[in-house]
Amino acid sequence: MPQQLAYVIITPYSLHKSRTGGILSRLISRTGLDLVAARMFAPSSELVQEYSEKIVSANDQQDRKIQELIREYILKNLSPDSKTGKRRRAMVLLFRGEDAVRKVRSVVGNLDPARRVGETIRDTYGDLVYDENGNVRYFEPAVLAAPNVEEADIKLKLWAKYSDTDGGLLENTIAYQSGETPERTLVLIKPDNFRFATGRPGNVIDFFSRTGLYIVAIKVHRMSTSDAMEFYGPVREVLRTKLKDVVASKSKAALEDKLGFAIPPETEKQLGDILGPLFGDNQFDNIVRFMAGRSQSECPTAELDQPGSEKCIALVYEGVGAVAKIRDVLGPTDPSKAPPGSIRREFGSSIMVNAAHASDAPESATRELGIVKPADNVFRRIIEQFYGKL
Repeated sequence: MPQQLAYVIITPYSLHKSRTGGILSRLISRTGLDLVAARMFAPSSELVQEYSEKIVSANDQQDRKIQELIREYILKNLSPDSKTGKRRRAMVLLFRGEDAVRKVRSVVGNLDPARRVGETIRDTYGDLVYDENGNVRYFEPAVLAAPNVEEADIKLKLWAKYSDTDGGLLENTIAYQSGETPERTLVLIKPDNFRFATGRPGNVIDFFSRTGLYIVAIKVHRMSTSDAMEFYGPVREVLRTKLKDVVASKSKAALEDKLGFAIPPETEKQLGDILGPLFGDNQFDNIVRFMAGRSQSECPTAELDQPGSEKCIALVYEGVGAVAKIRDVLGPTDPSKAPPGSIRREFGSSIMVNAAHASDAPESATRELGIVKPADNVFRRIIEQFYGKL
């Protein structure tokens, strides 16, 4: 069966209620599809109008009245706020694989007031409530997804067309109180969360939602070897010096075992001075390999800047005290020292394989954002590679 592209739009309300992680967990674990791109949008009136016009379809198995409800919902809830003019946030996830559209739609589900189960995303997070006269009292679809391949193609091309002007690293979408100064911080959901099609990436995002911060950018990112070297560059010298005592102790024990005589303290120190930097470089190479798939020595020079084989999700969180709040939920680098309820305690297994990265200061966030480039439009690139130029 040929590959397909399928999309899911997480509505502004679902984002506001921090349901992003739960929705993503279900989509990855239950479809088994490859999450190939993700992008935040602040839809313009033009995008909303064009999208709403394509919602009602004779090819959609969902009831015509529900389709019309969805069209009205889109016009009201995805358009810029009529009072403030602020655009609302929406997140678009892009999946690729065999039979992708049907698989995504089966996990998303249809809206039916008679359903009382929690099997689909809409069963759990959506609402369709009627009053005693049969009028709709409350409606929230939670997510939006195409009913068939043809409509997925049409709507993906539409969102891709607006993805530069209406998407990326969002600006001025959050209202703050007078005197509040928001920060932005970078989070990377690391490659260890993507070894298998599990709910781990979404579960990690769920933990971050406890901060009350706002997601203003998302990108499925494959870090190049050169980017990984630059990103973790400040760690390299720390590793070269910090590990001297560890290397000295291990070297002393190994040599005494093999040679059969005691190594004096001054020689042990010399071993650390000699081997510490080499061991630090080796550990640095391991980090680069873990994040990008290849270390510098394993990567041909011509391929250093090419996207690596390992997948991350890059997220930008915005809000007051964002850096400290995210770091608090993340926990310390070593999972064995992380407190209960922290991400690294729950999902990390070693100092390197520790679930997620977060900027440790506003200055670090600025530097790291410049490397990861969360506004980079991978979303449009993948759609154009699949369908051809729009």
